[in-house]
Amino acid sequence: MTLISAAVLAEDIAHFVAFKRAMGNSYRRSELTLKSFQRAVEQRGGLHAKVPFDAVLHEWLSRSPHRQPVTVGLEFGVIRQLCLYRRRWDPDSFVPEPDWAPIKESTFLPYIFTYEEVVHLIAAARAHDARNLAGDMLRMLLLILYCTGLRLGEAVRLQLTDVDLEQMCFIIRESKGKTRIVPFLDDLARELSDCLLLRRRILETTAMVDPGALLLRNSGQALSVVTASEAIRRLLRREGLKPARGRKGPRPYEFRHAFAVHRLTAWYHEGVDIHARLPWLSAYMGHVDLLGTQVYLRATPELMRLASQRFARHWHHLDNMP
Repeated sequence: MTLISAAVLAEDIAHFVAFKRAMGNSYRRSELTLKSFQRAVEQRGGLHAKVPFDAVLHEWLSRSPHRQPVTVGLEFGVIRQLCLYRRRWDPDSFVPEPDWAPIKESTFLPYIFTYEEVVHLIAAARAHDARNLAGDMLRMLLLILYCTGLRLGEAVRLQLTDVDLEQMCFIIRESKGKTRIVPFLDDLARELSDCLLLRRRILETTAMVDPGALLLRNSGQALSVVTASEAIRRLLRREGLKPARGRKGPRPYEFRHAFAVHRLTAWYHEGVDIHARLPWLSAYMGHVDLLGTQVYLRATPELMRLASQRFARHWHHLDNMP
């Protein structure tokens, strides 16, 4: 049995987080998970009293019956990494078996907008009438989300210095621990040029000091994720794609999903090797690994149908080989 005190655990966590960050990971969310477990240890035995590592871990993982299994699995994965790190200098240190929390991947399937729905929503965004956000600014946000697959927070946090219209690319800084370059086509570049004119008019009207953000509220302040999310939800409800109340229906995040699925579908129609292209899409979207991208291969019936048809053609070809 491995015994641990909150004080010793705090030191181990500090060393482990420093190690992860030295490897290039921001590790912010995982650090919060580790600190939550540290508090559980401290609540069980105080700061210096030693308590059974495995017993506290089991209690902490099962602290609420309403948490999603995938959430438990992700938290467990972080703690297990810490345990493996501790075993480097203590061969007898406790490391939980993987089957403590076997679910590592979410079974959630996103709502995928059709191409027609995307076109309709982008057009309908012009009619958005709210005190906080102009319709044309909301439309620009949707264009960025759909044309590049950026996360909502990444799009909202874009600064003017992150936009290169000559090279036609965004610089996405320190998102999920990485900085990446996201190219776009000339049609989006033209829309962005119009956006720059719009934001200039907003600043002239409000006499606000330029905050440097690409997307602005009507007040001249930088657009926030909360304001952007609420504006998109209102649009989805107004256009009948989301119920008037509740969390059911598509979310603001679905434009990113639509980008990925529509790109994969286009590649299927073009006859390219999807699995060879997945690393491209994964890097472009800023996924940590291919698992985050592969989920889109089963996201829509059309993709499944295209994949089945391609497999059938391949099998027929093998059957007819001499």
